Amino acid sequence: MRVLVTGGAGFIGSALVDKLAKNDHQVLVIDNFSTGSEKNLKEAQEISGVNLIIEECDIRETEATKLIADYEPSVIFHLAAQVDVRASVTDPLTDAETNLLGMIRVLEGARTSKTEKFILAASGGTIYGEPDSKLLPLKEDTPWNPLSPYGVSKLAGGLYLETYSHLYGIKGTTLALANVYGPRQDPHGEAGVVAIFAGKLLDGDPCTIYGTGNQTRDFVYVDDVASAFVASMERGDGHLLNVGTGVETSIQDLYKEMALAVGVDSEPEKGKERPGELERSSLDPSLAKSVIGWEPQTNLREGVENTLEWFRSKRETGS
Repeated sequence: MRVLVTGGAGFIGSALVDKLAKNDHQVLVIDNFSTGSEKNLKEAQEISGVNLIIEECDIRETEATKLIADYEPSVIFHLAAQVDVRASVTDPLTDAETNLLGMIRVLEGARTSKTEKFILAASGGTIYGEPDSKLLPLKEDTPWNPLSPYGVSKLAGGLYLETYSHLYGIKGTTLALANVYGPRQDPHGEAGVVAIFAGKLLDGDPCTIYGTGNQTRDFVYVDDVASAFVASMERGDGHLLNVGTGVETSIQDLYKEMALAVGVDSEPEKGKERPGELERSSLDPSLAKSVIGWEPQTNLREGVENTLEWFRSKRETGS
């Protein structure tokens, strides 16, 4: 099948491209390489050869729509986005340009090329806001309450997809992702805490836990997330689906798990609580299981070990 992945050179996108390559799909990757890297696509390139096309392009530009229209993909996976919540607060215009204007550029490419299915990556940690903790793990019928421009833009992207589905018959599925972690996640910039801890623990540097450390997150392994995207290719039309584990893990417990795996017995440093940080978060994945047959396969210990091993190998090879 001919498929397109925007943001396909990124952390999650490249894991998805790997799976698509192994399933013998023809893949076009569009990425502006602002955060992604062509190195992330090396494995897929070795598998796919000429069936993998990589185009450097910014989804905010009209060129993106033309590339998509010319390629005529049957399925589009839209992962390219501005994902820094704090950056969206300080610069909401850039956030909107990427996550809304860019989304519409891609949708217009889908409309022009008569794409059959469009799968959008959304953020389960931001579109629901901070609901009553009694509702955890959150189901898809939790009222929306985004508390940042980023959350608003990702929610609006899903509404645009619904509109294009209604107007032009493009089948759509939106996946609300929990806290994704795993190999290829950059430990710098707006990285997830697992990648940050991995980098510091392996370098022998102290880790910092902000606030009490009792705040919780739903950590879902990147390979499982990529499987959810693949499972949505032919199922899940018209649905918003949570992609998480339903399990809350405190940042303090995460640190203990990772420090134990590395063989570090020192305590983390304490930092001031960061304003706007969610106290608790987890997503109920049961609807995804019933609708697309997906459920997480990797527990936190196994996922952390895989992630640490990837960071170790990266250091050994100097890549």
